[in-house]
Amino acid sequence: MGFLSRLFSKSPASPGIHRDAYGGDETLEVVGESYRQETLWKLAGGRTLDPVDCPIVAVLEPEPTNPKDENAVMVLIQGNCVGYLGSQDAVAYLPGIRKLMSKGLVQLHGVIVGGGQRGDGLGFLGVFLHHDPRDFGLRPTGYGGDLRTGFSEAFATDLEDDSYDLSWHAELSDDHATAARQLRQMLKDETDPIDRHFMFSQLTKRLYKCREAGTAALDDFDSACREHHAEMVTIRAALFDKFGQVPVIETYRQAVIRCQKAKDWKTMREWAEYGISVYGEQAARPEVVDDLYKRLAYAISKIDAAENPNPRRPTRARTAAPTVAVVETLVCTSCGESFDRTRTRGRKPHLCPDCRGISA
Repeated sequence: MGFLSRLFSKSPASPGIHRDAYGGDETLEVVGESYRQETLWKLAGGRTLDPVDCPIVAVLEPEPTNPKDENAVMVLIQGNCVGYLGSQDAVAYLPGIRKLMSKGLVQLHGVIVGGGQRGDGLGFLGVFLHHDPRDFGLRPTGYGGDLRTGFSEAFATDLEDDSYDLSWHAELSDDHATAARQLRQMLKDETDPIDRHFMFSQLTKRLYKCREAGTAALDDFDSACREHHAEMVTIRAALFDKFGQVPVIETYRQAVIRCQKAKDWKTMREWAEYGISVYGEQAARPEVVDDLYKRLAYAISKIDAAENPNPRRPTRARTAAPTVAVVETLVCTSCGESFDRTRTRGRKPHLCPDCRGISA
């Protein structure tokens, strides 16, 4: 643990520490939470069967001595490391983090989400941070990110398996728009589900890389994702038959990320649910399913926040301020003697205790 995290290890939420936390409406993701589930459950208040949506403040702290990555950036909550920035984000954000550190701790508002009951126990907890890239000297990310296709899982065995032929990949143009048109033409004639799967994967990749040319490419990307999903019953069966498991189908994760960047929370939720359903219990990489569950919980928390913008928080019972007894002296109208009594609300007595006893 670095110097700053040791210095403030009690709690970044204590007075004077998180009041200057940076904010924003873009998401900065955290990786490696799967190795720190016990810590996240403690930070979220303990294990519960209910889904978790716990606001937090996190500290970003460079870790130049990290043996795996000298650009590593730790994410700490209350002095506990809960993960790291992704390697690409770490490289991009590190100069800005170091510059901001000259002013104090680099803190971001965020949320721990996830949990809830699943077939194999409690769900995975994940962390999302909210920020404005401009605070770090970066342009807003918009629809940033890039695609991976899972193509390599099948390419290695292409020559051994005659049921599909991935040689079409070598025919694709280096120009993404041209390649997208080529793939559309190939899909008109191709019938093998594995070939179609990787053609769709390449198509969505190329369309996404054309996104800066205008919104039409993103619309085409959305359409290709829906077409890919529409064939998933056949494609999934073919993939499972070949691998004995369901390999990474990047379409779901990228469609979720695309909606997340666009802040289209309801569609983000739908795509996460689609992906979770397709993987089922046969995912070759369970962490991919955990990632979808994390994003699903995040989408749900955003939808709930939009539908209940001003949730009524439970109020604390007010404790009445202690009162000081005041003694006053009165004169009895019957015997003329004075008497003392503790002042109370209501009419004052006209008789002293002795005369009140005689009258009774």
